[in-house]
Amino acid sequence: MKQSLFFRSLAAISLMLLFITISGCSGLSSPNSLVGISGTRKQPGAAIFVSQQAPVMMSMLVNPDKLQPLEREGELSKLKTSLLANTGLDYKQDIQPWLGDEITLAVTTQDIDRDPSNGQQPGYLMALATKNPEKSREFVDLLFSKRAIAGANLTTEQYEGIKLISDSQQVETKSKTQNSLAGAAIGDDFILFANDPKVLREAINNVQAPDLNITTSSKYQEIVKQIPKGALATAFLNLPNVAQWQGLQLPESAIYDSEIVSLVLSNKGLLAETSLLAQTATAPPQEQVSQPVEALKYIPASAGLAIAGTNLSSLPNSNLTQVWQQLKVAISGSEKDVVSNLVKPVVDVQTGSDIDLKADIFSWVQGEYAIGLLPRPEQANPDFVFVVEKTETTPAGIDHLDEIASSKGLSLNTFDVDKQKISAWTQLKATKFIDPQQREKYAIEAKVSGVHISQGNYEIFASNLETMNEVLNAKNNSLISDRQFKNSIAAIPQTNQGYVYLDWAKSREILENQIPILRLAEILAKPIFENLRSLTISSYGSDTEIFKSGVFFQLGK
Repeated sequence: MKQSLFFRSLAAISLMLLFITISGCSGLSSPNSLVGISGTRKQPGAAIFVSQQAPVMMSMLVNPDKLQPLEREGELSKLKTSLLANTGLDYKQDIQPWLGDEITLAVTTQDIDRDPSNGQQPGYLMALATKNPEKSREFVDLLFSKRAIAGANLTTEQYEGIKLISDSQQVETKSKTQNSLAGAAIGDDFILFANDPKVLREAINNVQAPDLNITTSSKYQEIVKQIPKGALATAFLNLPNVAQWQGLQLPESAIYDSEIVSLVLSNKGLLAETSLLAQTATAPPQEQVSQPVEALKYIPASAGLAIAGTNLSSLPNSNLTQVWQQLKVAISGSEKDVVSNLVKPVVDVQTGSDIDLKADIFSWVQGEYAIGLLPRPEQANPDFVFVVEKTETTPAGIDHLDEIASSKGLSLNTFDVDKQKISAWTQLKATKFIDPQQREKYAIEAKVSGVHISQGNYEIFASNLETMNEVLNAKNNSLISDRQFKNSIAAIPQTNQGYVYLDWAKSREILENQIPILRLAEILAKPIFENLRSLTISSYGSDTEIFKSGVFFQLGK
């Protein structure tokens, strides 16, 4: 499939906001540097040009020049220069005087001519808001005159009273191939560019026949209400059409068919908030928790990854599970559970047993819970801590774990350490040695596969005695008192359904081992990962038709 210069420009601009904000604001010396950097529009005005069938629409709701304070090494200026390379245009002179507060990009159709026999050529549309209609019209004329000078054959036509200018064919310049481009000034608000005149004609039709454009879709009207105030950028996705465009397969049981992602900048980092709209009412939301989860006071600050929430027993029947099932199958075509894959190998290695997390643990955890993975440089797998709030189902759940341990040849032993009563699953092993008198003797060694202890209203499990000792001495050095953790969850709504927290420096190796493709992401987005301190993922809200979640990127040196 032919990839045009126009397509590459769209991709570059769409990545610009995320790249600049994430990599740039990490270098700010003062939170005050972020004051005033927010979107000025509640929702994209250019949505009127986009069809209801469009797979994707992305909008930057702020003038690029307002992002200048976020630059560390002139990334924004470099991007402007690269996009205008070999065009004979200058951003400051030819674009800055008229560019307004919105840049919208859309994949309008999966195939412009709707003829699969000649290959698939998606339609791409760019809408630029203008604050000076006369200057922006001059820019359109200037751009195409420059292309004509470079050898392009231009065509001009009138369509519904609007002048469309386009290149009639590809032409070779000395430096690169120029590809087809079409442009038009629409009223006093926007100028449009596309990779084919047909895309512009359809955009004009969408305005003149409102029932065609996305703004009249009841789904769109409902989901754009979720865009937070001051969002810098948004992306709307028609999930079935996105899947078809990308050759993915949504499961037949797919519940969510529309999604909107918004980016909001704060003085501590960047929040990417997602809202998924369901076709019908979903399973009830996972039980809400206050912030932070008290069970985290037993997770040492040295944890690289922590998961906290309440009532794991209800998780399989919640909307969170429905979302996860749909996303993981759509993205990977697999039923593989990434979260379980992060925790389960650690538990199995430590205990020597194949534990079914859902049946053997989740089913009886009805109160608060917290899971922590603690990296150890001297060993391949991290140690774990699992904290459970006591409820009436807790004794039976612990008895069941004891039974599993016994079936694997482990013994349950109880002993005191610093006046603390600890239970341990152990396996005895006899080791032969020769004493100084040359006599054969045997030593009995106990391999500890897991320990647990009762503390107040909580039951605590750990992979070994050393980790448990760290837990019991973490009163002033727990995750819940860690400033970086506090800052990270402060960006998440106070009432939520729990969260996953990643200290990037500590959890990086764990994640790379479980998600190999992450290494590629680190290479492609090096500035982001170089400045990432932590990542917090949470879901929130009580609506059964809209699933809301957020990912907070905490940044800094």
